[in-house]
Amino acid sequence: MNGNDIRKGMYIKHETKLYQVMSAIHRTPGNLRAFMQVKLRNLDDGTQKDVRFSATEKIETIDIFDRKMQFLYNDGDSYHFMDTENFEQVELYSKDIGDDVVFLQPEMEVHISFYESKAMGIRFPQSMEFEVVECDPEIKGATATAQYKPAKLSNGIDVKVPGFVNVGDWIKINTETREYQERVKK
Repeated sequence: MNGNDIRKGMYIKHETKLYQVMSAIHRTPGNLRAFMQVKLRNLDDGTQKDVRFSATEKIETIDIFDRKMQFLYNDGDSYHFMDTENFEQVELYSKDIGDDVVFLQPEMEVHISFYESKAMGIRFPQSMEFEVVECDPEIKGATATAQYKPAKLSNGIDVKVPGFVNVGDWIKINTETREYQERVKK
């Protein structure tokens, strides 16, 4: 795979170690060649580092398989999941999940990524719905231009929402970018 093809959530081998891609941003600075600015998390010790890959650099991916599992509970720093078909349980730690732990909800089904037989991390749905618990009042007459205001969601994260969104509304957000997608009816 080329450096240009790196995306958040992928698993790669770099300098003989296994990493998960935490973020990947394509950059084209002025008159220089394009590159990917990537934040990697070491799968052995959880340390993170920033790396630049040229657009044509060859990257070695690792074979990961996903299993659909249900979130059971968390016990301090550990999170427990169960395969609903064979009832096998898996434990992941905060360092394995990262900042996306805010998306976990009771009894939620997620995809757990495995390398060989070891659980490595979680792949969340592309979009999820949350209730707005805190935001400024509706902006009247704000139809001429798109105006966004800060809002706090039921899972504790802050997002920018359009002026017509109010406390108590349910919205859909992109779990990768943490950006507002649409208002939903509940």
